[in-house]
Amino acid sequence: MPTHLTVPSGSHVRLDYEQGETPVLAVRLQEMFGCQETPRIAGGKVPVIIHLLSPAGRPVQVTKDLASFWRTTYQEVKKELRGRYPRHHWPDDPLTAPPTNRTKRRP
Repeated sequence: MPTHLTVPSGSHVRLDYEQGETPVLAVRLQEMFGCQETPRIAGGKVPVIIHLLSPAGRPVQVTKDLASFWRTTYQEVKKELRGRYPRHHWPDDPLTAPPTNRTKRRP
């Protein structure tokens, strides 16, 4: 089993196997922009549970279905995070936005 996964931003994020049968990927929300499907391991057989984090590293959403999150819940999460983190990039369409491991918008 892999110890890390490469996310769309290019970061190598550690997988946590200690929380149960399904591995957990805790990653900042902005690093997953553009990713339409839940990452999988074991030759694509095992989906990971994704803990999407705020810019401060706090969990804002837990999902096993990333595609559904982007379609249904992202807009509400975006409103909340935009209020707390106004300097960060919160695109209307996260599937076409470039993923980033940077925490603030560039001027």
